[in-house]
Parts: sequence; structure tokens; C-alpha cells
Amino acid sequence: MNKDAEIDMKDVELNELDPEKQPMTGDGQAPSGEKNGSVKVKVPEDEVSFTGLSKEELMQVAGTPGWVRTRWVLLILFWLGWVGMLAGAIVIIVQAPRCKPIPEMNWWNEGPLYQISDAEAFAGGLEGVENKLDSVNQLKVKGLVLGPLHTVQADRPSTLDLLEVTPSQGSQEALLGVLKKAHKKGISVVLDLTPNYLGADPWFSASTSGDVVEKVKAAAERWLDLGFDGIKISDLGAASSSVDWSLLQAAVQGNRTKDDDKKRALMGVVENVSAPEVLQLVNTTGVDLVLSDLLSSKSGGVERIRDMDDLSAGQRSLGWGLGAAQKDQLSKRAVTAALIRLYQLLLFTMPGTPVFSYGDEIGLPAGPGPDSPKMLWDLDQEPAEGEVVDEVVEAQRKERQSLRAWFISLSDLRGKERSLLHGNYHPLHSSSSSLAFLRVWDQSERYITAVNWGAAPETMALKLAPMEELELPAAAKVKLSTDEELSEDTLVALDKLTLRPGHAVLLQFSYKA
Repeated sequence: MNKDAEIDMKDVELNELDPEKQPMTGDGQAPSGEKNGSVKVKVPEDEVSFTGLSKEELMQVAGTPGWVRTRWVLLILFWLGWVGMLAGAIVIIVQAPRCKPIPEMNWWNEGPLYQISDAEAFAGGLEGVENKLDSVNQLKVKGLVLGPLHTVQADRPSTLDLLEVTPSQGSQEALLGVLKKAHKKGISVVLDLTPNYLGADPWFSASTSGDVVEKVKAAAERWLDLGFDGIKISDLGAASSSVDWSLLQAAVQGNRTKDDDKKRALMGVVENVSAPEVLQLVNTTGVDLVLSDLLSSKSGGVERIRDMDDLSAGQRSLGWGLGAAQKDQLSKRAVTAALIRLYQLLLFTMPGTPVFSYGDEIGLPAGPGPDSPKMLWDLDQEPAEGEVVDEVVEAQRKERQSLRAWFISLSDLRGKERSLLHGNYHPLHSSSSSLAFLRVWDQSERYITAVNWGAAPETMALKLAPMEELELPAAAKVKLSTDEELSEDTLVALDKLTLRPGHAVLLQFSYKA
């Protein structure tokens, strides 16, 4: 075989495929007619992308007259809009009604005061008082008035010890425990240092008043140093006439500054004096709060509304109570549950600080004699299942629960509403057994109190004095009511408001420019 033949044979061998590498199709062709192993590659068409204008092109366009004018127009419009908004804001501020500045308020103005004159009757002693402070705090009171607690024999000045706690009431350690826990709950504590609280004359006699005032001053300094927030005394007129009165006043109120977080209060009680005399004591004695018996001593609506007229200007130094000046329970004068609700509403809305005796929140019955009534603490105790229930006792328990809830709702409302806290007072109506007045502060919600403690229905035409700048609406919304015929959130006409006997209503309306 020649060389050319050998080369041809090698070509044949190379072109032959290994049987294991033969395609699996019968004819050796792919189903599409393409050779096995061939790859079909799709070449994408050229994509068109936006590259924008170059810097040189942008500079050429930006300098054209059309774009220059457009930029100037937009700039001018922006500044005109900005100046217009600024001018509008200034006009709104200038034309808006100015808010009235809030008067100076102290802790004794911010909520009711709660008197515990007998710690043993209230909770078995001072340790019990400390244990019951959670319940007292639910009433949203701002201050406790404790005592008198010191030792003394009636009408015997030589036995007076204003720094010693009567053993039947507790101990000094227990008293300081009450103080500490009350402060944790935001409740201030005032100590009653009336010297001869068991005798006929609170200051023993006119001849001894000077020496006694000196003792009260020394005791006040001691108790205030221990953290108490104020001192209360009875018969303010007699005490303030003493030559040493200014020393006692300085001991309680001395070294006050505007930066003091909490001022110490000097509180005085007066009885059987007229409203002008009360106002004179407020202005001349320098006391922080005067508690009078005007509401107890006057039974007519005309007289009561006149007293409020005389005293409303000094409301931040005035305390109101029904029996509180004598440390009596409210139920001693308000003999039904309806009247208790009525006077609770009246006290919480009058211009001044409401002062209550312990148990007033539940209508605690006053004792038949001079002894203090025992406080009732089982109001939330439901009868056990299957237990024989005295229906009368159970009805009384539920009624006291309802009274307490009413008290709390009034206390809560007064603490939130500026018109009730420190608002101006305007009389609207008075008769022999009813009265109505308006409380208003600036642009806050306004409130009208109307009460009828008489034995017959009363129809009132509520109106302001002709010289008043305020205007009453034709109707107002019922906020709180003891009268079932005046349900809450309903509107009642102010020119013809009818109250059933022994009922009260609190109406609300909004400020209108």
C-alpha cells in the first residue's frame, strides 16, 4: 500500500464515531433537523438607551431666554407664597383671642380637703389611718386635716402639750407614718393645733390667749420641721387679735419665695360671723384659707347667694363646708341621700375650696351624742352566696356605694375643669329654697350649678345681671344630675329650668367667640 492510501485510511478512522458516542436518534439527526451537539445562540438586537444631554448641551439650553424667564417666574412665585403664609400666620396670631393668664394656685386650691378629727373613730387610730390612705386617695383629695390630736384637759391651760399625741389616737411614730405615706400619694397633711378643743373656749380665755399663741407657735415650728404642710386653728378672730399673732403667722408662712415648690398653709376657722367679716379676716390676718360656717348658718337661697357674691373675689382664700367648721358630718344637716348629693355638688362647684368631714362621701350618719361616728368600711363586701340578706341593710350599703361614686365623679371633674377650679362666679337665680350660678374661665367649658333643697318643685329663669358682658345660650347640656327627669347629655332650656324638690343639676356649655 502506497503512502497516499495510508493517509486516506487514517481519515476514515478519524471520521468514524465511537458507537458509545452515537446519537440516540434513529437516523443520527436531532428532532429539529439540527446536528446533535449544535447550540443555537440568539444574538439580542441592539438596545436603545437614553443617555441624556451632555454638560455642554445643558449649558447651551439653560442660557436660552425661555428657560431664564421660567426660572425667574418660579423663584418669584416661591417667595410670594412664603411671604403670604408668614403674613397669614401673623394675622391669625393677632386676631386670635388672648388666653387669660392662670391665677396663682396653691395645693389647697386644687382639690377638696378631708378632715379626720377623730383617728380612733375613723380607723381605730393613726395606724389605721395610714392603712386607709389608699381609700382616701381614691376620693382625689388634695389635703388631710388631722386632729386635734394633742393632749390637754378641758379648760386647763397648764395641761396643754401640743407636741404629745393623745394615746387613744396613736403615737408620734404612727402620725409620722401617716405623713410619709400621704406624701407618697401626693396628699398634703395639715395638723389642727386648736389648743382647748375639748373645752368651751378654743383659746381657754382672753387673759391666757397670748401665752397660748406662743405655745402654738413653738409647736407649729416643730411639726412643720418634721414635714407637715400646714397648721389649722379654730376661732381665728380671737387668735388674730393676740399681740403674738404675727409671730405664729411668720412661723408658718415665713421665708416663702416664689420658687417654693410647695407652700405651707395657715388655716383658720370662724363661726357666727357675716360674709363681710369673713372677707375682712381674709384681708387682714394673712391666713391662707378661712373656713366659715356660712353655708350651715344660712338656709335661704337669697342669703347664700349674697354671701357668695360678697366672697367670690377672695375664693382662693376661702373654704366652704356644711358642718365642716364644727367638725360635723354633712348628714347632720342634709338628712336624705338626695340632699347629700345636692350639697356635695354645691360644695364642689362653689367659688372656693370644698372642705369635708370624714364619711361625707358616703353620707355617714352623725352620732346621736358628742361622740364621733364610726366610719363604715364594708361597702364593697357583697353578701355571700346563700347568705340570708337583710334587704334594708343591703339597700343602705348600695346607697352609700352610689354616694361615694357621685362624690368621686364631682371631685374628678373639679380637678380637671378650670372654670370650677378658679373660674369667675356670676349669680343667675335665688329664692328661699334654691339658687343657681355660673362658673366661667376664659375659653374653657362653662358650668351652671342649680340646686333646689326645698319641699316643692322650682322653676328657674336663669339670667345674668344686665351689666354682665357674658351671654348665656338658650340651652345647655346636662353634665351631672340628681334628678332622673334631667338625664345626662340632654339639652335643657335656661329660661325655664324646672328642678324637683331636693335635687340638683350641673349644666355645661362651650365658649363661643
